[in-house]
Amino acid sequence: MPKHEVDYSLYLVTDSTPAILGDADICEVVEAALKGGVTCVQYRDKSSDTGVLVATGRKLHQITRRYNVPLLINDRVDVALAVGCEGVHIGQDDLDLPTARKLLGEDAIVGVTVSNVAEVETACKAGADYLGIGTVFATLTKENAKSIIGVDGLQEILLKIAAEKWGVKTVSIGGINASNVSRVMWQSTGKGKSLDGVAVVSAIMAARDPEAASRELFQLVKSPPPFAKAVVTTGQQTRSPKEILALVPYIIKAVDTRKPLSHNMTNLVVQNFAANVALSVGASPIMANYGEEAKDLAKLGGALVINMGTVTPDGLTNYLKALKAYNDAGQPVVYDPVGAGATAVRRSAVKTIFGGGYVDVLKGNQSEILSCVPGGSAVQQRGVDSGPGNQNLGELGSAIKELATLRRNVVVMTGKTDLISAGETVLAVDNGHEYLGMVTGTGCCLGTTISAMIAAQPYDKLAATVAGLLHYSIAAELAAERDDVKGPGTFVPAFIDELYNVRKATVKGDLGWLKRAKVSVVS
Repeated sequence: MPKHEVDYSLYLVTDSTPAILGDADICEVVEAALKGGVTCVQYRDKSSDTGVLVATGRKLHQITRRYNVPLLINDRVDVALAVGCEGVHIGQDDLDLPTARKLLGEDAIVGVTVSNVAEVETACKAGADYLGIGTVFATLTKENAKSIIGVDGLQEILLKIAAEKWGVKTVSIGGINASNVSRVMWQSTGKGKSLDGVAVVSAIMAARDPEAASRELFQLVKSPPPFAKAVVTTGQQTRSPKEILALVPYIIKAVDTRKPLSHNMTNLVVQNFAANVALSVGASPIMANYGEEAKDLAKLGGALVINMGTVTPDGLTNYLKALKAYNDAGQPVVYDPVGAGATAVRRSAVKTIFGGGYVDVLKGNQSEILSCVPGGSAVQQRGVDSGPGNQNLGELGSAIKELATLRRNVVVMTGKTDLISAGETVLAVDNGHEYLGMVTGTGCCLGTTISAMIAAQPYDKLAATVAGLLHYSIAAELAAERDDVKGPGTFVPAFIDELYNVRKATVKGDLGWLKRAKVSVVS
Protein backbone atom coordinates (compact mmCIF):
# COMPACT_ATOMS: atom_id res chain seq x y z
CA MET A 1 0.00 0.00 0.00
CA PRO A 2 1.44 3.42 -0.98
CA LYS A 3 2.04 5.43 2.18
CA HIS A 4 -0.21 8.30 1.08
CA GLU A 5 -3.13 5.84 1.03
CA VAL A 6 -2.70 4.68 4.63
CA ASP A 7 -5.85 4.95 6.74
CA TYR A 8 -4.99 6.21 10.21
CA SER A 9 -8.59 6.20 11.51
CA LEU A 10 -8.02 3.64 14.24
CA TYR A 11 -4.33 3.29 15.03
CA LEU A 12 -3.39 0.58 17.53
CA VAL A 13 -0.26 0.99 19.64
CA THR A 14 0.62 -2.30 21.32
CA ASP A 15 1.68 -2.69 24.94
CA SER A 16 3.32 -5.91 26.12
CA THR A 17 3.51 -5.07 29.82
CA PRO A 18 1.66 -7.41 32.22
CA ALA A 19 -0.38 -4.48 33.57
CA ILE A 20 -1.96 -3.98 30.15
CA LEU A 21 -1.60 -7.19 28.15
CA GLY A 22 -1.92 -9.53 31.11
CA ASP A 23 -1.39 -13.15 30.06
CA ALA A 24 -2.86 -12.64 26.58
CA ASP A 25 -0.86 -13.34 23.42
CA ILE A 26 0.07 -10.12 21.66
CA CYS A 27 -0.36 -11.62 18.18
CA GLU A 28 -3.83 -12.91 19.02
CA VAL A 29 -4.85 -9.53 20.44
CA VAL A 30 -3.58 -7.68 17.37
CA GLU A 31 -5.37 -10.01 14.96
CA ALA A 32 -8.61 -9.66 16.90
CA ALA A 33 -8.21 -5.89 16.77
CA LEU A 34 -7.66 -6.00 13.02
CA LYS A 35 -10.86 -8.02 12.63
CA GLY A 36 -12.63 -5.30 14.60
CA GLY A 37 -11.47 -2.51 12.30
CA VAL A 38 -7.99 -1.33 13.32
CA THR A 39 -6.41 0.38 10.32
CA CYS A 40 -2.77 0.79 11.42
CA VAL A 41 -0.58 -1.00 13.98
CA GLN A 42 2.50 0.16 15.87
CA TYR A 43 4.51 -2.46 17.70
CA ARG A 44 5.79 -0.86 20.90
CA ASP A 45 7.94 -2.80 23.35
CA LYS A 46 10.48 -0.91 25.45
CA SER A 47 11.84 -3.81 27.49
CA SER A 48 12.44 -6.90 25.31
CA ASP A 49 15.76 -7.86 23.75
CA THR A 50 16.38 -7.11 20.09
CA GLY A 51 15.99 -10.76 19.11
CA VAL A 52 12.56 -10.94 20.72
CA LEU A 53 11.51 -7.66 19.08
CA VAL A 54 12.50 -8.92 15.64
CA ALA A 55 10.83 -12.30 16.10
CA THR A 56 7.59 -10.78 17.42
CA GLY A 57 7.68 -8.06 14.79
CA ARG A 58 7.89 -10.65 12.00
CA LYS A 59 4.92 -12.56 13.42
CA LEU A 60 2.91 -9.36 13.66
CA HIS A 61 3.87 -8.35 10.14
CA GLN A 62 2.58 -11.63 8.76
CA ILE A 63 -0.74 -10.89 10.45
CA THR A 64 -1.03 -7.24 9.41
CA ARG A 65 -0.22 -8.03 5.78
CA ARG A 66 -3.20 -10.39 5.62
CA TYR A 67 -5.41 -7.41 6.44
CA ASN A 68 -3.50 -4.98 4.18
CA VAL A 69 -2.67 -2.84 7.22
CA PRO A 70 0.77 -1.27 7.76
CA LEU A 71 2.96 -2.28 10.70
CA LEU A 72 5.23 0.32 12.24
CA ILE A 73 7.93 -0.25 14.85
CA ASN A 74 8.28 2.12 17.78
CA ASP A 75 11.70 3.82 17.97
CA ARG A 76 13.82 0.99 16.57
CA VAL A 77 14.84 1.56 12.95
CA ASP A 78 17.10 -1.51 13.10
CA VAL A 79 14.17 -3.72 14.09
CA ALA A 80 12.01 -2.25 11.33
CA LEU A 81 14.70 -3.04 8.77
CA ALA A 82 15.08 -6.59 10.08
CA VAL A 83 11.31 -7.16 10.06
CA GLY A 84 10.84 -5.56 6.64
CA CYS A 85 7.73 -3.70 7.78
CA GLU A 86 6.29 -0.45 6.47
CA GLY A 87 8.01 2.03 8.76
CA VAL A 88 8.69 3.42 12.21
CA HIS A 89 7.36 5.81 14.78
CA ILE A 90 9.95 7.92 16.58
CA GLY A 91 9.75 10.12 19.65
CA GLN A 92 11.45 13.40 20.46
CA ASP A 93 14.28 11.60 22.27
CA ASP A 94 14.85 8.92 19.63
CA LEU A 95 16.78 8.82 16.36
CA ASP A 96 16.26 12.01 14.38
CA LEU A 97 13.85 11.93 11.44
CA PRO A 98 16.35 12.72 8.61
CA THR A 99 18.56 9.83 9.71
CA ALA A 100 15.60 7.46 9.99
CA ARG A 101 14.47 8.48 6.53
CA LYS A 102 17.95 7.96 5.10
CA LEU A 103 18.15 4.47 6.57
CA LEU A 104 14.62 3.37 5.66
CA GLY A 105 14.18 5.08 2.31
CA GLU A 106 11.58 7.43 0.86
CA ASP A 107 8.85 4.81 0.61
CA ALA A 108 8.88 4.03 4.32
CA ILE A 109 6.38 5.57 6.71
CA VAL A 110 8.01 7.72 9.38
CA GLY A 111 5.79 9.14 12.11
CA VAL A 112 6.84 11.49 14.89
CA THR A 113 5.49 12.22 18.38
CA VAL A 114 4.81 15.93 18.94
CA SER A 115 3.34 17.89 21.82
CA ASN A 116 3.78 21.52 20.81
CA VAL A 117 3.90 23.79 17.78
CA ALA A 118 7.71 23.97 17.68
CA GLU A 119 7.99 20.18 17.48
CA VAL A 120 5.32 20.12 14.79
CA GLU A 121 7.21 22.63 12.66
CA THR A 122 10.46 20.69 12.95
CA ALA A 123 8.79 17.38 12.07
CA CYS A 124 6.84 18.76 9.12
CA LYS A 125 9.84 20.52 7.62
CA ALA A 126 11.86 17.31 8.00
CA GLY A 127 9.22 15.36 6.05
CA ALA A 128 7.22 13.39 8.62
CA ASP A 129 4.45 11.33 7.07
CA TYR A 130 2.20 11.65 10.11
CA LEU A 131 2.24 13.13 13.59
CA GLY A 132 1.20 11.46 16.83
CA ILE A 133 -0.12 14.44 18.80
CA GLY A 134 -0.29 14.17 22.56
CA THR A 135 -0.47 13.33 25.31
CA VAL A 136 -4.11 14.49 25.09
CA PHE A 137 -5.35 13.01 28.36
CA ALA A 138 -3.58 11.46 31.33
CA THR A 139 -2.50 7.87 30.80
CA LEU A 140 -0.54 5.20 32.62
CA THR A 141 0.84 3.56 29.46
CA LYS A 142 3.49 6.16 28.69
CA GLU A 143 5.76 6.93 31.62
CA ASN A 144 7.68 9.84 30.09
CA ALA A 145 4.79 11.98 28.89
CA LYS A 146 6.19 15.52 29.05
CA SER A 147 2.85 17.18 29.48
CA ILE A 148 -0.87 16.77 29.07
CA ILE A 149 -1.87 19.07 26.20
CA GLY A 150 -5.62 18.47 26.35
CA VAL A 151 -8.01 19.19 23.51
CA ASP A 152 -6.82 22.82 23.58
CA GLY A 153 -3.27 21.83 22.73
CA LEU A 154 -4.50 19.45 20.07
CA GLN A 155 -6.58 22.19 18.45
CA GLU A 156 -3.71 24.66 18.58
CA ILE A 157 -1.46 22.24 16.71
CA LEU A 158 -4.11 21.51 14.07
CA LEU A 159 -4.65 25.24 13.51
CA LYS A 160 -0.90 25.69 12.97
CA ILE A 161 -0.81 22.84 10.45
CA ALA A 162 -3.76 24.37 8.59
CA ALA A 163 -2.25 27.86 8.60
CA GLU A 164 1.06 26.59 7.20
CA LYS A 165 -0.71 24.25 4.74
CA TRP A 166 1.43 21.29 5.73
CA GLY A 167 0.12 18.07 4.18
CA VAL A 168 1.00 15.85 7.13
CA LYS A 169 -1.47 13.30 8.51
CA THR A 170 -2.37 13.44 12.21
CA VAL A 171 -3.51 11.14 15.00
CA SER A 172 -4.16 12.02 18.63
CA ILE A 173 -2.77 9.84 21.39
CA GLY A 174 -3.05 9.60 25.15
CA GLY A 175 -6.06 8.48 27.14
CA ILE A 176 -8.26 7.96 24.07
CA ASN A 177 -11.09 5.52 24.73
CA ALA A 178 -14.75 4.90 24.00
CA SER A 179 -15.87 7.62 26.41
CA ASN A 180 -14.10 10.46 24.62
CA VAL A 181 -13.10 9.41 21.10
CA SER A 182 -16.17 10.83 19.29
CA ARG A 183 -15.84 14.14 21.10
CA VAL A 184 -12.11 14.43 20.39
CA MET A 185 -12.62 13.76 16.69
CA TRP A 186 -15.53 16.21 16.48
CA GLN A 187 -13.90 19.01 18.47
CA SER A 188 -10.76 18.67 16.37
CA THR A 189 -12.58 19.32 13.11
CA GLY A 190 -12.54 22.61 11.29
CA LYS A 191 -10.35 25.48 10.11
CA GLY A 192 -9.04 23.43 7.21
CA LYS A 193 -7.36 20.63 9.17
CA SER A 194 -8.94 17.77 11.07
CA LEU A 195 -7.57 14.72 12.79
CA ASP A 196 -7.04 11.75 10.51
CA GLY A 197 -7.50 9.32 13.34
CA VAL A 198 -6.83 8.34 16.94
CA ALA A 199 -4.12 6.20 18.46
CA VAL A 200 -5.35 3.76 21.11
CA VAL A 201 -3.41 1.59 23.54
CA SER A 202 -5.09 0.14 26.62
CA ALA A 203 -8.67 0.59 25.35
CA ILE A 204 -7.89 -2.29 22.97
CA MET A 205 -4.82 -4.05 24.39
CA ALA A 206 -6.39 -4.42 27.85
CA ALA A 207 -9.90 -5.19 26.61
CA ARG A 208 -11.48 -8.55 27.40
CA ASP A 209 -12.71 -8.69 23.81
CA PRO A 210 -10.26 -6.72 21.61
CA GLU A 211 -12.31 -7.33 18.47
CA ALA A 212 -15.49 -5.93 20.00
CA ALA A 213 -13.60 -3.02 21.55
CA SER A 214 -12.02 -2.18 18.20
CA ARG A 215 -15.34 -2.41 16.40
CA GLU A 216 -16.94 -0.04 18.90
CA LEU A 217 -14.06 2.43 18.68
CA PHE A 218 -14.08 2.37 14.88
CA GLN A 219 -17.78 3.17 14.83
CA LEU A 220 -17.28 6.00 17.34
CA VAL A 221 -14.43 7.48 15.30
CA LYS A 222 -16.77 7.70 12.32
CA SER A 223 -19.79 8.97 14.29
CA PRO A 224 -20.39 12.46 15.71
CA PRO A 225 -21.13 12.67 19.46
CA PRO A 226 -24.77 13.05 20.59
CA PHE A 227 -24.48 16.79 21.29
CA ALA A 228 -23.20 17.57 17.77
CA LYS A 229 -26.69 17.33 16.27
CA ALA A 230 -27.65 20.70 17.74
CA VAL A 231 -24.55 22.75 16.91
CA VAL A 232 -25.25 26.29 15.67
CA THR A 233 -25.40 26.32 11.87
CA THR A 234 -23.86 28.86 9.50
CA GLY A 235 -27.32 29.98 8.44
CA GLN A 236 -28.31 30.66 12.04
CA GLN A 237 -25.16 32.71 12.58
CA THR A 238 -25.67 35.03 9.60
CA ARG A 239 -29.16 36.25 10.51
CA SER A 240 -29.83 39.91 11.11
CA PRO A 241 -30.68 41.22 14.61
CA LYS A 242 -34.25 41.77 13.40
CA GLU A 243 -34.58 38.12 12.40
CA ILE A 244 -33.26 36.95 15.76
CA LEU A 245 -35.50 39.36 17.70
CA ALA A 246 -38.52 37.93 15.91
CA LEU A 247 -37.73 34.53 17.49
CA VAL A 248 -37.40 35.80 21.07
CA PRO A 249 -41.13 35.64 21.98
CA TYR A 250 -41.43 32.08 20.70
CA ILE A 251 -38.46 30.95 22.77
CA ILE A 252 -39.78 32.57 25.96
CA LYS A 253 -43.18 30.99 25.33
CA ALA A 254 -41.48 27.61 24.82
CA VAL A 255 -39.87 27.91 28.25
CA ASP A 256 -43.23 28.81 29.79
CA THR A 257 -44.89 25.80 28.15
CA ARG A 258 -42.21 23.17 28.65
CA LYS A 259 -40.82 24.30 32.01
CA PRO A 260 -37.45 22.66 31.25
CA LEU A 261 -35.13 21.46 33.97
CA SER A 262 -32.31 23.84 34.86
CA HIS A 263 -29.73 21.75 36.69
CA ASN A 264 -27.42 24.14 38.53
CA MET A 265 -24.07 23.14 39.97
CA THR A 266 -23.22 26.31 41.82
CA ASN A 267 -22.04 27.65 45.16
CA LEU A 268 -24.20 28.04 48.26
CA VAL A 269 -24.17 31.85 48.05
CA VAL A 270 -26.04 31.82 44.75
CA GLN A 271 -28.29 28.76 44.96
CA ASN A 272 -31.40 30.40 46.38
CA PHE A 273 -31.18 33.37 44.01
CA ALA A 274 -30.61 31.12 40.99
CA ALA A 275 -33.55 28.89 41.89
CA ASN A 276 -35.88 31.89 42.13
CA VAL A 277 -34.63 33.28 38.83
CA ALA A 278 -35.21 29.92 37.15
CA LEU A 279 -38.78 29.77 38.49
CA SER A 280 -39.46 33.34 37.38
CA VAL A 281 -38.39 32.70 33.77
CA GLY A 282 -40.47 29.51 33.68
CA ALA A 283 -37.89 26.77 34.26
CA SER A 284 -37.82 23.97 36.83
CA PRO A 285 -34.67 24.38 38.93
CA ILE A 286 -32.69 21.79 40.78
CA MET A 287 -29.55 22.61 42.75
CA ALA A 288 -27.53 19.39 42.63
CA ASN A 289 -23.75 19.44 43.03
CA TYR A 290 -23.30 15.68 43.31
CA GLY A 291 -22.09 14.36 39.96
CA GLU A 292 -23.54 10.88 40.43
CA GLU A 293 -27.06 12.32 40.09
CA ALA A 294 -26.38 13.84 36.70
CA LYS A 295 -26.87 10.70 34.63
CA ASP A 296 -30.50 10.45 35.73
CA LEU A 297 -31.11 14.21 35.60
CA ALA A 298 -29.72 14.45 32.06
CA LYS A 299 -32.47 12.12 30.87
CA LEU A 300 -35.14 14.69 31.81
CA GLY A 301 -34.53 16.91 28.80
CA GLY A 302 -33.10 19.96 30.54
CA ALA A 303 -29.79 21.79 30.60
CA LEU A 304 -26.80 21.84 32.95
CA VAL A 305 -25.19 24.98 34.39
CA ILE A 306 -21.66 24.60 35.72
CA ASN A 307 -20.85 27.66 37.78
CA MET A 308 -17.23 27.49 38.89
CA GLY A 309 -17.71 29.71 41.92
CA THR A 310 -15.93 27.47 44.41
CA VAL A 311 -13.10 25.30 43.11
CA THR A 312 -12.21 22.15 45.05
CA PRO A 313 -10.89 18.76 43.88
CA ASP A 314 -14.19 17.08 44.80
CA GLY A 315 -16.17 19.82 43.10
CA LEU A 316 -14.14 19.48 39.92
CA THR A 317 -14.68 15.73 39.89
CA ASN A 318 -18.43 16.26 40.20
CA TYR A 319 -18.42 18.84 37.41
CA LEU A 320 -16.69 16.38 35.09
CA LYS A 321 -19.16 13.59 35.90
CA ALA A 322 -22.10 15.87 35.21
CA LEU A 323 -20.54 17.23 32.04
CA LYS A 324 -20.05 13.74 30.68
CA ALA A 325 -23.59 12.73 31.58
CA TYR A 326 -25.14 15.67 29.73
CA ASN A 327 -22.79 15.23 26.75
CA ASP A 328 -23.71 11.55 26.51
CA ALA A 329 -27.42 12.45 26.64
CA GLY A 330 -26.99 15.17 24.01
CA GLN A 331 -28.33 17.81 26.39
CA PRO A 332 -26.95 21.37 26.50
CA VAL A 333 -24.42 22.72 28.97
CA VAL A 334 -23.75 26.30 30.08
CA TYR A 335 -20.34 26.90 31.62
CA ASP A 336 -19.50 29.96 33.72
CA PRO A 337 -15.74 29.96 34.44
CA VAL A 338 -16.00 32.26 37.47
CA GLY A 339 -12.70 34.02 38.20
CA ALA A 340 -11.02 31.95 35.49
CA GLY A 341 -7.85 34.02 35.27
CA ALA A 342 -7.51 34.90 38.93
CA THR A 343 -5.39 32.00 40.17
CA ALA A 344 -3.35 29.10 38.85
CA VAL A 345 -5.86 26.70 40.44
CA ARG A 346 -8.73 28.25 38.49
CA ARG A 347 -6.79 28.32 35.23
CA SER A 348 -6.01 24.63 35.69
CA ALA A 349 -9.68 23.89 36.48
CA VAL A 350 -10.81 25.62 33.29
CA LYS A 351 -8.38 23.54 31.24
CA THR A 352 -9.60 20.38 32.97
CA ILE A 353 -13.25 21.13 32.27
CA PHE A 354 -12.64 21.94 28.62
CA GLY A 355 -10.64 18.74 28.34
CA GLY A 356 -13.37 16.74 30.06
CA GLY A 357 -16.27 17.57 27.76
CA TYR A 358 -18.10 19.95 25.47
CA VAL A 359 -19.93 23.09 26.59
CA ASP A 360 -22.65 24.58 24.39
CA VAL A 361 -22.54 28.08 25.86
CA LEU A 362 -19.50 29.67 27.49
CA LYS A 363 -20.50 32.71 29.54
CA GLY A 364 -18.32 35.05 31.55
CA ASN A 365 -17.06 38.56 31.98
CA GLN A 366 -14.28 40.02 29.88
CA SER A 367 -11.35 38.66 31.89
CA GLU A 368 -12.95 35.23 32.36
CA ILE A 369 -13.59 34.77 28.65
CA LEU A 370 -10.15 36.00 27.61
CA SER A 371 -8.66 33.54 30.09
CA CYS A 372 -10.38 30.73 28.18
CA VAL A 373 -8.51 31.54 24.99
CA PRO A 374 -5.78 28.89 24.43
CA GLY A 375 -2.61 30.35 25.89
CA GLY A 376 -4.68 32.34 28.36
CA SER A 377 -4.77 36.04 29.14
CA ALA A 378 -2.09 38.04 30.90
CA VAL A 379 -4.77 40.06 32.72
CA GLN A 380 -4.74 39.52 36.51
CA GLN A 381 -8.23 39.63 38.00
CA ARG A 382 -9.07 41.18 41.35
CA GLY A 383 -12.15 39.03 41.80
CA VAL A 384 -15.14 37.60 40.00
CA ASP A 385 -16.38 41.04 38.89
CA SER A 386 -13.12 42.26 37.41
CA GLY A 387 -12.23 43.12 33.86
CA PRO A 388 -9.18 44.57 32.13
CA GLY A 389 -10.77 47.82 31.01
CA ASN A 390 -12.65 49.04 27.98
CA GLN A 391 -10.92 47.45 25.04
CA ASN A 392 -12.27 48.21 21.62
CA LEU A 393 -15.43 46.19 20.93
CA GLY A 394 -14.01 45.13 17.59
CA GLU A 395 -10.94 43.61 19.24
CA LEU A 396 -13.03 41.84 21.86
CA GLY A 397 -15.41 40.67 19.15
CA SER A 398 -12.54 39.16 17.19
CA ALA A 399 -11.34 37.35 20.31
CA ILE A 400 -14.69 35.73 21.05
CA LYS A 401 -15.21 34.87 17.37
CA GLU A 402 -11.93 33.00 17.41
CA LEU A 403 -12.80 31.28 20.67
CA ALA A 404 -16.29 30.29 19.48
CA THR A 405 -14.87 28.94 16.23
CA LEU A 406 -12.22 26.94 18.03
CA ARG A 407 -14.55 25.44 20.62
CA ARG A 408 -17.59 25.25 18.30
CA ASN A 409 -19.91 26.81 20.86
CA VAL A 410 -21.70 30.06 21.69
CA VAL A 411 -19.58 32.55 23.64
CA VAL A 412 -21.14 35.29 25.76
CA MET A 413 -18.87 38.04 27.08
CA THR A 414 -20.75 40.18 29.57
CA GLY A 415 -20.00 43.82 30.34
CA LYS A 416 -21.44 47.27 29.78
CA THR A 417 -22.06 45.97 26.27
CA ASP A 418 -22.62 42.23 26.10
CA LEU A 419 -21.08 40.37 23.16
CA ILE A 420 -22.31 37.08 21.70
CA SER A 421 -20.79 34.95 18.95
CA ALA A 422 -20.96 31.44 17.57
CA GLY A 423 -17.99 32.07 15.28
CA GLU A 424 -19.34 33.88 12.21
CA THR A 425 -20.67 37.21 13.45
CA VAL A 426 -20.61 39.08 16.75
CA LEU A 427 -23.78 40.53 18.21
CA ALA A 428 -23.79 43.35 20.75
CA VAL A 429 -26.55 43.80 23.32
CA ASP A 430 -26.73 47.20 25.04
CA ASN A 431 -29.39 46.47 27.63
CA GLY A 432 -29.25 46.00 31.39
CA HIS A 433 -28.68 48.18 34.45
CA GLU A 434 -25.76 48.96 36.74
CA TYR A 435 -27.57 47.37 39.69
CA LEU A 436 -26.82 43.98 38.14
CA GLY A 437 -23.17 44.60 38.90
CA MET A 438 -23.89 45.52 42.52
CA VAL A 439 -25.55 42.26 43.56
CA THR A 440 -23.67 39.01 44.12
CA GLY A 441 -24.77 36.22 41.81
CA THR A 442 -26.43 38.15 39.00
CA GLY A 443 -23.84 36.89 36.50
CA CYS A 444 -24.36 33.34 37.69
CA CYS A 445 -28.13 33.68 37.35
CA LEU A 446 -27.78 34.87 33.76
CA GLY A 447 -26.33 31.42 33.09
CA THR A 448 -29.42 29.89 34.70
CA THR A 449 -31.67 31.97 32.44
CA ILE A 450 -29.74 31.01 29.32
CA SER A 451 -29.93 27.34 30.33
CA ALA A 452 -33.73 27.53 30.40
CA MET A 453 -33.80 29.04 26.91
CA ILE A 454 -31.40 26.57 25.26
CA ALA A 455 -33.18 23.64 26.93
CA ALA A 456 -36.48 24.82 25.43
CA GLN A 457 -34.92 25.63 22.03
CA PRO A 458 -31.89 23.31 21.70
CA TYR A 459 -31.71 23.49 17.91
CA ASP A 460 -31.18 27.24 17.82
CA LYS A 461 -28.85 27.96 20.70
CA LEU A 462 -27.71 31.31 19.33
CA ALA A 463 -31.23 32.76 19.23
CA ALA A 464 -32.01 31.11 22.57
CA THR A 465 -28.95 32.70 24.16
CA VAL A 466 -29.93 36.13 22.83
CA ALA A 467 -33.47 35.58 24.12
CA GLY A 468 -32.17 34.74 27.59
CA LEU A 469 -29.87 37.77 27.65
CA LEU A 470 -32.66 40.14 26.56
CA HIS A 471 -35.20 38.67 28.97
CA TYR A 472 -32.71 39.08 31.80
CA SER A 473 -31.26 42.50 31.01
CA ILE A 474 -34.53 44.21 30.07
CA ALA A 475 -36.20 42.85 33.22
CA ALA A 476 -33.35 44.52 35.12
CA GLU A 477 -34.11 47.84 33.41
CA LEU A 478 -37.79 47.57 34.23
CA ALA A 479 -37.05 46.69 37.85
CA ALA A 480 -34.61 49.58 38.31
CA GLU A 481 -37.21 52.06 37.05
CA ARG A 482 -39.83 51.06 39.61
CA ASP A 483 -40.70 53.58 42.29
CA ASP A 484 -40.23 51.02 45.03
CA VAL A 485 -36.61 50.38 44.04
CA LYS A 486 -34.19 52.58 45.97
CA GLY A 487 -30.95 50.68 45.42
CA PRO A 488 -29.43 47.19 45.03
CA GLY A 489 -31.25 45.79 48.09
CA THR A 490 -34.74 46.64 46.87
CA PHE A 491 -33.72 45.87 43.28
CA VAL A 492 -33.41 42.09 43.81
CA PRO A 493 -37.06 41.27 44.64
CA ALA A 494 -38.26 43.71 41.99
CA PHE A 495 -35.95 42.07 39.44
CA ILE A 496 -37.40 38.63 40.17
CA ASP A 497 -40.89 40.12 39.79
CA GLU A 498 -40.00 41.65 36.42
CA LEU A 499 -38.49 38.40 35.12
CA TYR A 500 -41.86 36.83 35.87
CA ASN A 501 -43.81 39.79 34.42
CA VAL A 502 -41.85 39.76 31.15
CA ARG A 503 -42.57 36.06 30.71
CA LYS A 504 -46.28 36.41 31.45
CA ALA A 505 -46.62 39.47 29.22
CA THR A 506 -44.93 37.58 26.37
CA VAL A 507 -47.26 34.60 26.76
CA LYS A 508 -50.21 36.99 26.50
CA GLY A 509 -48.76 38.57 23.35
CA ASP A 510 -47.72 41.85 24.99
CA LEU A 511 -44.28 42.53 23.53
CA GLY A 512 -43.90 46.12 24.61
CA TRP A 513 -40.88 45.23 26.70
CA LEU A 514 -39.07 43.90 23.64
CA LYS A 515 -39.10 47.36 22.03
CA ARG A 516 -36.32 48.20 24.47
CA ALA A 517 -33.99 45.65 22.88
CA LYS A 518 -30.75 47.12 21.59
CA VAL A 519 -29.11 44.46 19.46
CA SER A 520 -26.56 45.24 16.76
CA VAL A 521 -23.83 43.54 14.76
CA VAL A 522 -20.26 44.29 15.75
CA SER A 523 -18.61 42.20 13.05
